[in-house]
Amino acid sequence: MSGSFTVAFACFVVSVSAYAAESFQTVAFQASDGARIYGNLYGEGDRAVVLAHGRVFDKESWHPLAERIAVSGVQALAIDFRGYGKSQKGKNANDKHLDLVAAVAFLKERGLDSIALLGASMGGAAAAKAAVGLDDGALDKLILLAPPVVISPKALTGDKVFIVSEGDGLRKTVESAFDKASDPKRLEIVPGDAHAQHIFKTPHGEALMEMIVAFLGK
Repeated sequence: MSGSFTVAFACFVVSVSAYAAESFQTVAFQASDGARIYGNLYGEGDRAVVLAHGRVFDKESWHPLAERIAVSGVQALAIDFRGYGKSQKGKNANDKHLDLVAAVAFLKERGLDSIALLGASMGGAAAAKAAVGLDDGALDKLILLAPPVVISPKALTGDKVFIVSEGDGLRKTVESAFDKASDPKRLEIVPGDAHAQHIFKTPHGEALMEMIVAFLGK
């Protein structure tokens, strides 16, 4: 169903990061094609979400939202895609969805069974592709924030939220993918024309964060 958007103003390596002291751990894991992926892991709890950034962003761009998610009792794993930050490319340089499949496997190795994916723009396209390739039941929730393409929307499983600004040039693409996806699902149209993670820098960013945290926590 379509939701309404209310603006609210107001092999694993683990080490403790010095950035934002003790708010997250730096972790690393390997994708199936040999890519080595680095991420920031926030919080504790029996549920988790993987955060997948857009083309002009990186894992640090998720920091404010990841901290909010962690406070709500859900772990947040923000990754750098292959070729970003310290993350290294594998045999298939452009297969970013493999980074997310590896991130889900990493969390499952840590004993987590309730896992969500949140992808923005480029990361949203990768998240959709990863979701289709994962085993049924591997994902509980999927949040797609203005993805430029959604592979096989009918094959997406779990509870789904599609988000796009009303003036984003990708709005019709997102709405089309939403229409084809199976229930449960919801569509959130955000006022303005900011694209994907850029929404967080607008007056509507607070409401968007609140909606995401609430969805992940329900």
